[in-house]
Amino acid sequence: MRIYLAGPMTGYDQLNFPRFHTEAGRLRELGFTVINPAEINSDASKSWRECMRADIRELVTCDAIALLPGWERSRGAALEHHIMTTLGLAVFTVDELVDLQAKRVACI
Repeated sequence: MRIYLAGPMTGYDQLNFPRFHTEAGRLRELGFTVINPAEINSDASKSWRECMRADIRELVTCDAIALLPGWERSRGAALEHHIMTTLGLAVFTVDELVDLQAKRVACI
């Protein structure tokens, strides 16, 4: 499953990239293919619009979105959430996705 990782960046130390990288790693360890906007837009000099255009191009190729805490207060993450729900695709918090995968593995 291809997962897009969404969450707040603006106003966070280092644009919250450390948290994005940690959670992307955790999801990858569980077997997911993760699209991480902190990897797509590693150049902090790009404008918000440029970053969102690159992110949305990748977002629409995904099966689901995994939301980091605070996503509701992020203009970009709220837009990404809106796109995914409008397209009828799966929406999870990162913790929900990790818990679901752990339960799935426990049943095997």
